[in-house]
Amino acid sequence: MPKNESIREPSSPTFKAEDYYYSVAWSQEDEAFIGRVAEFPSVAAHGATLQKGLRETIAVVEGVLEDLAESGETMPVPFSKRSYSGRINVRMPEHLHRRLAMEAEQQNLSLNRWINTKLETAIE
Repeated sequence: MPKNESIREPSSPTFKAEDYYYSVAWSQEDEAFIGRVAEFPSVAAHGATLQKGLRETIAVVEGVLEDLAESGETMPVPFSKRSYSGRINVRMPEHLHRRLAMEAEQQNLSLNRWINTKLETAIE
């Protein structure tokens, strides 16, 4: 889990729109490509093509960053600028812990490595 980095201090460097994480997908309902940015959940823009959807979304984020800077408000730290320790503490039901431990043993892997393998497979 990242350290408390959801906001930046006034002395921190200014972030650029290109630092943020974007996704663009076709919306049948809107009949347009809708762009979103992970660090700004309420921001969305659209375009007739995937590229235009992305460009429009970046333009909106540039405007938001300008507004935040001018008003002295905090801005989210981009995922690309956050640091992660690689360690998390996961709570789970006993039956799931037991099942994962049994599977790890059958695979001749540590429980940690088995859980990592399952997570990597699930998000690919």
